[in-house]
Amino acid sequence: MSADTVHDELSHSFIRVLQKIDGAAGEEGLTVSQIVDQLDERAFGLLILLFALPCLVPGLPGAQIIAIPIFLLSVQVLIGRSEPWLPGWFMRMPVKKSWISSIAGFAEKRLRWTETFARPRLRFFAAGLGERIAGLIMALASVTVMLPITNTIPSVALTLLSVGLIQRDGVFVVLGGAVALAWLSLLTILVTGLIMGAGFAVDLLSQHAPWLAGLFGG
Repeated sequence: MSADTVHDELSHSFIRVLQKIDGAAGEEGLTVSQIVDQLDERAFGLLILLFALPCLVPGLPGAQIIAIPIFLLSVQVLIGRSEPWLPGWFMRMPVKKSWISSIAGFAEKRLRWTETFARPRLRFFAAGLGERIAGLIMALASVTVMLPITNTIPSVALTLLSVGLIQRDGVFVVLGGAVALAWLSLLTILVTGLIMGAGFAVDLLSQHAPWLAGLFGG
């Protein structure tokens, strides 16, 4: 399947692509390599979308590991690589049939609306420099997916960004970028607050250390 064929089919229904993958998976599931082969290895946006969806499916275990390929693919979008590369150990990983079915079912129920609204527009946000900026934002967002906090918000951003790149829809890219930057800003504020709070506590303890030593030393 050529890249153009994949893009045309995805423009009509990326959910159909996921359903085809689900149908191709036997009881033993598929390897990542087998899934990538069905998607067309040059489809950056489609690959990122596929890897971002597990983080949106409630109760799907181990979704954080998906942040690794998303980060690698996003960096490749940033530097303008023509074809994606993923490490061999990841390509050989098995993906359970239940995972694939859950992702396809979730997309059918929750993401059907994107097919109605996503279309080529404001392409300067979804191609060229805009595409590379989107790659940078996706790389940063993917790092937060690895953190032991909710990964729903960055995954929503990644989904919007990847759909935007696939459809060359600058509106989706801008929306996804806004969600990602808002999330990154919130995390920055929280981390800064924690660091400043810890620093204040250390200063307070150092100032009162003699008094505390005398108190507990009798």
